[in-house]
Amino acid sequence: MEDRETFDGPGGPQDLISSSFNQDTTSLSVGTKSGYRLFSVTSVDKMDCIHEGAESPDVYIVERLFSSSLVVVVSLSMPRRMNVYHFKRGTEICNYSYSNNILSVRLNRQRMVVCLEESVYIHNIKDMKLLKTLLNIPHNPSGLCALSVNHGNSYLAYPGSQTIGEIMVYDANNLSTVTMIPAHDSPLAALTFNVSGTKLASASERGTVIRVFTIPEGQRLFEFRRGMKRYVSISSLSFSSDAQFLCASSNTETVHIFKLERHSPSREGECPTWGAYVGKMFTAASTYLPSQVSDMMHQDRAFATVRLNMFGLKNICALATVQKLPRLLVASSDGHIYIYNIDTQEGGECVLVRKHRLFEGDKEPQEEQQEEEELEDRRSLPPSNSLTYAATVALPSTPPSSTTLTGYLDGGAKKGDVIPEHEFTKGPVCLDDKNEFPPVNNQSN
Repeated sequence: MEDRETFDGPGGPQDLISSSFNQDTTSLSVGTKSGYRLFSVTSVDKMDCIHEGAESPDVYIVERLFSSSLVVVVSLSMPRRMNVYHFKRGTEICNYSYSNNILSVRLNRQRMVVCLEESVYIHNIKDMKLLKTLLNIPHNPSGLCALSVNHGNSYLAYPGSQTIGEIMVYDANNLSTVTMIPAHDSPLAALTFNVSGTKLASASERGTVIRVFTIPEGQRLFEFRRGMKRYVSISSLSFSSDAQFLCASSNTETVHIFKLERHSPSREGECPTWGAYVGKMFTAASTYLPSQVSDMMHQDRAFATVRLNMFGLKNICALATVQKLPRLLVASSDGHIYIYNIDTQEGGECVLVRKHRLFEGDKEPQEEQQEEEELEDRRSLPPSNSLTYAATVALPSTPPSSTTLTGYLDGGAKKGDVIPEHEFTKGPVCLDDKNEFPPVNNQSN
């Protein structure tokens, strides 16, 4: 999962410009007027600032590659230039200049994608060589795109139309177009892949319906209704690591969590409940109704929700397993990150368990003490009897690998070469060797 939001509106700290989670939601990157900060989000009770960079001011894009030392930075002072740093060594790996302002950057262990308003640049992340340029794409003023974090397939999704919600799916490994998905009637507002790159979720500018498609086929799997009363601006979408849940945040006070499950029909002869009978009746009636009404009756509603104590502020959300339990993380333009518990069995309203400030001095001590007391009261409630996330849907995790890039260590690849498939690292890229990601001369595209 990788979402970024630019916080340029009122209501937040003056120093905060943007924020984004890394691909496995273990780190939060924050762009500020003085540079950028990287936070660890692997603990509920504390949120450590693991690095603070001041190489460039007014950072509006900062993307970290998993838990490695590679970080991509773009500054408002030079919006056409992308700098790639090894932040643990404090050195610049390379920088690229483009023909127009950089709107977004996406990373996985094999590719780096740079999105401009009418073009997309695909780089090999091992040596930063430019592999492909997609020119004359439909007007994309927000730089909307999504890249699968699974480097085995590296699917890229971006808008295929300026007027309707068409999704272009591109294979960034083989550098070829995969399919076009007619997802929505309105222009796209949000896109995200699941961890394995087999599902793609989308929302339009209306923000009322969220759809999930199979990849690479492009078949519709699920359709969720976020709301009916008003159009909203969806700011982020995020799958859980096992793709059983999908969360969506917007410019409203509500974050929705949807459950991706198929409802099996009742067995023949089974005594149905009243609810099942009514549902069956509605399903039968929907065949005689207009298609828009029929579609609405087949759309699932939110499995769980969060009511934020704010309205109209920009935020991003992510589903993560923190200390072996499922959590919802919400990073807001008010300068805080909120951590909620999720009941994966019953759903319902999520419980706020922790709130962390990203900047010191944003709040009076008395107000902070009151919030701590409220959180303690919530934590003192008796625990639920439902199974834990680890027992139901958690996937086994592997510790970070110290594997280095064999393509540079065995002498089999030179600077600028594309490393063959069998030489790609199996585990996370750890920038611990001076030969990894060797410096590249400044280049312009």
